[in-house]
Amino acid sequence: MSQPTTAALFRPITIGPLQLANRVVMAPMTRSRSPGGVPDDDVATYYRRRAAGGVGLIITEGTTIAHPGASGYPAVPRFHGDDALAGWRKVVEAVHGVGGRIMPQLWHVGSVRQLGMEPDGTVPGYGPSAVVNPGVKRAAVSAAAPPAAPPEALTESDIADLIAAFASAARDAQRIGFDGVELHGAHGYLIDQFFWSATNLRTDKWGGDLAHRARFATEIVRAVRAAVGPEFPVIMRFSQWKMGDYRHQVATTPEALAVWLTPLADAGVSIFHASQRRFWEPEFPGSPLNLAGWTRKLLGLPCITVGAAGLSSDFISSFGGAEAEAASLDELLTRLGRDEFDLVAVGRALLADPEWANKVRDGRQTEIELFTRAHLRAYP
Repeated sequence: MSQPTTAALFRPITIGPLQLANRVVMAPMTRSRSPGGVPDDDVATYYRRRAAGGVGLIITEGTTIAHPGASGYPAVPRFHGDDALAGWRKVVEAVHGVGGRIMPQLWHVGSVRQLGMEPDGTVPGYGPSAVVNPGVKRAAVSAAAPPAAPPEALTESDIADLIAAFASAARDAQRIGFDGVELHGAHGYLIDQFFWSATNLRTDKWGGDLAHRARFATEIVRAVRAAVGPEFPVIMRFSQWKMGDYRHQVATTPEALAVWLTPLADAGVSIFHASQRRFWEPEFPGSPLNLAGWTRKLLGLPCITVGAAGLSSDFISSFGGAEAEAASLDELLTRLGRDEFDLVAVGRALLADPEWANKVRDGRQTEIELFTRAHLRAYP
């Protein structure tokens, strides 16, 4: 059997008004390099280099919406306020100037936030219920921080404000020239906390069974769609795994996955971004399909796969000290060639090497291996 070629990865694709030169997506990765929440020229250069290096679509690091408890990490960029939006406009212009496409990831950390965290240490965390996120052991503000405190449970008024804040951010993204938006609904942050039965103990219309726990995200998508119109691309990033529970499954069967995601598709999601730690792992017994593959099969919408593409180990293992090496793309290319998914998000490899996509396209595998070995240790 002949080996797959990289041609599948470099096919153009059109999704509504979004025209991409290839299937390579830069995955969102927190950088904490925007003091005061304002992206500067360094941020613009960072993303421009990846676009010039051959990435078809850039999804930015998480950017916080206009809510006091949205941020939980130092120096993350805001997506509200004239100063921050002016900075993001420069980023868009830099990426478009080299022919790239870019979308912001809109983010609220929810109950991950603890008192003492930037930008205002007096602001607590907020979540669907007043329970400690299982993935947060203690406040990440000092080595001697106390155990994590439960968040404030969101009221109906709070929920309405949050839905409006996501919609406002999406409208601003469209206004300043972004090519779409991604909603961060994964990894145990706010939207995902509504999905997750461990953090959503509500008994009103925002809690209960999986269909009801998906209502918050569905209403956000509906509001975003109303704000940006019917064509502007809207991506939903979601995951089964959570911080502190890497084996968790919100949906344990394909049928449950359909119950979870179909309302989001009906509300206006254009593309699903299915986050896994390892793209090659099957999601359910009896089928080789991964999470993106099942999502595409069930919903018929374009899907992005992600999870250690081009590397030998997942990112969590890297935090534990495992060294990642450049790995074969053959299985990824085979699955992409079978149209199991439409786009491939690449994280650490692009973080370390802005030219990764062009090197893959040109068959410069030896360069990729040498560069990865030399540089990736600094980028877990």
